[in-house]
Order: sequence, then C-alpha cells, then structure tokens
Amino acid sequence: MEKTVSEAIACRRSVRVYKDMPIDAEKVKQCLQNATLAPNSSNLQLWEFYHVTNKEVIKSLSVACFDQNATKTAQQLVIIVTRKDLWRKRVKANLNFISQTYNKPNLSEREQKRKNLMSNYYKKIIPTAYIEFLGILGMLKYFIFQIIGLFRPVYRQVRNSDMRIVAHKTAGLAAQNFMISMASIGYDTCPMEGSDTLRVKKILKLPRGAEINMVIGCGIRDNKGIYGSRFRIPFEDVYFSV
Repeated sequence: MEKTVSEAIACRRSVRVYKDMPIDAEKVKQCLQNATLAPNSSNLQLWEFYHVTNKEVIKSLSVACFDQNATKTAQQLVIIVTRKDLWRKRVKANLNFISQTYNKPNLSEREQKRKNLMSNYYKKIIPTAYIEFLGILGMLKYFIFQIIGLFRPVYRQVRNSDMRIVAHKTAGLAAQNFMISMASIGYDTCPMEGSDTLRVKKILKLPRGAEINMVIGCGIRDNKGIYGSRFRIPFEDVYFSV
C-alpha cells in the first residue's frame, strides 16, 4: 500500500547504504514521470533525468562521486540535469501548445486576450531574460533593470548566473517530487552534490550546456544506511507569520 504524502515525507531519509536487493526500474521510471509534474519557472521545464540501471555505468559514476556508499551500494542511479541551453526549444514547445489550445473558431474576448498574453510572454519576456552574449548582455540588462527598479517593481534576476540559479531551483523541485514518490512506494533515495561533475557529464555523454544538479542513489535501505536520528532546527526558529 502506498504511503500518503505526509507519510512519505516523514519516511524519506537520505539513505547511504542499500541492501543488495533489486528494485523495479519501471516503478522508478514512474516516479520520474511524477518528477516532470513539478512546478517550474515559466513552464520551460529546463531539466533532463538520466535513469541509470547498467551496473558498469553505476560503477563508473560511483568513482566520479568519490565512491560514496550511497552510489557504491545503490541499485540504480538517477542524475538530475539542468538544460538552460534548451530554453529556445522549450519556448517553441510552449508556443505550439498555446496555438493548439486556442486553435478553435470564434474565440471569446477573454480567450483571445489570454492567448495574446501568453504568446507575448514567450516571444518577448523570456528572450529578454535568457538571451546572452559573453556575459555582456546580462550585465547591461542588470543595470537597466536596476534603474527601472528605482521607480517601480521589476524583475531583477536577468544575468546568466541568475538564470542558471532559476534552472537549478526548478530541477530541485523535480528532484523532490521524485524522492517523495519513491518514498511512497517503499524505495529509498539519497541526493548527492558531492561529485566530479565534469566526469559525470563525460560518462553520460552530456553536451557542454548541460549541468549536473544532483546524483540520486536509489534502493532499499539497509539498517545501517541512515547515519543517525533526524535533526531539524526548531520550527519556531524558521517560521514567521506576517
């Protein structure tokens, strides 16, 4: 029986040692499909998910992850990858979706307004944020938007470094969807930032524009796979009601 959302969140731990027990690749794939339903910036979905089941590739990736127990004992690995470089392709996909959605005669005034608003957003606003040239345009946009911000609210994160952060935040949301989905069916995970990302990219044959967000070990927890009790800062120290 699958766990409820709250049960899955409570059950999920970063498991660093897994039993030598296979897990169902199709179930992991379904959890990755759940990952694609995560909220993401401008619905650009600047992510890719590499599901590794080949034992030799897992061994190579484990070396690139410094042979942490969470990769060395993992039955499968999932690598979350950001693809900021694909923003033009994702814009085109969104525009095609908008065109298909509103491809009907006699659109109402509200529907036409909505179509125009969405189309202009992807044709004008997104390129303004993402177009870059050697970092020069980013700095120019940054200073222009800071000046505009003196007079009215404005989006200020328009440099290349800012958009990279946006892509990684989006990928993190997808990763959490994945890990909670895994916990709900009794599978365990461990997200890892510690890796030689260049080597990971080479093993996966990723293009230059791709970036490694995290490597996630997958399996069924061994009793010694959780390194201690869960600790969290008191809720009162991090919760503020405004």
